[in-house]
Amino acid sequence: MSENANNLKQLPLGDWHRSLGARMVPFAGYEMPVQYEGVMAEHIWTRTEAGLFDVSHMGQLQLIGEGAAEALEAITPGNLSALGAGKIRYTLLLAQDGGILDDLMVTNTGDHLYLVVNGATKHDDIAYMRDQLPGSITLNHLEDAALLALQGPKAADALEKLGIDPHEPDWPLPTQLYFMEAGPFLWRGIPLGISRSGYTGEDGFEISVPAEHAQTLAMALLELDEVRPIGLGARDSLRLEAGLPLYGHDMTAATLPVEANLNFALSKARREQANFAGAERVLAQYPDKAEKKRVGLFVDGRQPVREGATIVDASGTAIGNVTSGGFSPTLQRPIAMAYVPTDMSDTGTAITVEQRKKKISCTVADMPFVPHHYHRKSKA
Repeated sequence: MSENANNLKQLPLGDWHRSLGARMVPFAGYEMPVQYEGVMAEHIWTRTEAGLFDVSHMGQLQLIGEGAAEALEAITPGNLSALGAGKIRYTLLLAQDGGILDDLMVTNTGDHLYLVVNGATKHDDIAYMRDQLPGSITLNHLEDAALLALQGPKAADALEKLGIDPHEPDWPLPTQLYFMEAGPFLWRGIPLGISRSGYTGEDGFEISVPAEHAQTLAMALLELDEVRPIGLGARDSLRLEAGLPLYGHDMTAATLPVEANLNFALSKARREQANFAGAERVLAQYPDKAEKKRVGLFVDGRQPVREGATIVDASGTAIGNVTSGGFSPTLQRPIAMAYVPTDMSDTGTAITVEQRKKKISCTVADMPFVPHHYHRKSKA
């Protein structure tokens, strides 16, 4: 992390993190808490209890105006115009050649679209959207809002204890939301936007709160026995176990959606319309015609392979690369994500990784590595 410490932005809760003993590091232009008591302990706590993450570096945006969803569909492949009020959709921001500029969550609030984009790309995303969207659509960057994520099997129990009220009497409580649903709420007179979502693979919530009230909310959550603060280190190991790609690492503007193994983000209706940015190039690869593919890897031995390590064939020629890697606290073994030739992407395929001139044996594995525990509606 080479960012100049003098130029780093501060989170609304920066001083509070330091008071909790957090080790702060540069990330996405911000000084961020990487750990408190240790990555392993924080990871396991989130898998068994409830972890509180500060993700206020993420970009929170509003798109306001008639036809906002249809306008955004010009640069995303998601079926956003069919998104019901209170529903969330994961989608991709695509360059004009179909390359992935970012991945994002889009919520239909009922009267506008609420977007959460990655912190490192948010200013580029805003500039691109303003350039591409019609002048009738207003884009607001919610710079005075913090974003907290409460994740883990006891997240709902913890949130219920706070006594958060729905914005309207006949609306559900936050804990009555299902995965990828959201709504407006009130807590001690403070407006909150709460979604049942997250990036750990566990059940949980993301809470948008005015920055001036973020510490009050965070302190109230940490007073609960099941909640502890969790840093960036465990957030990364949790999302890796969940098989979730990190923009800027597991996909970039040079990556197309099918290569990134994100076919689910190319909705059937939008594939048929084929009217999003780079559609011809993107759909030429659908569903399995890409030359390379993002896969999971089980790594033999105890030594993790890291981003930048090379996938090699029998002759030692580079044929792919590792994009994320680390030790899985849940599985007690090293795991990784990598791009390999599509004809080597089947589960169980033997893969050789070269790292620091050492060859390491790996096997293509199904993702997620650890099953997701999202709170979904029963299909019964």
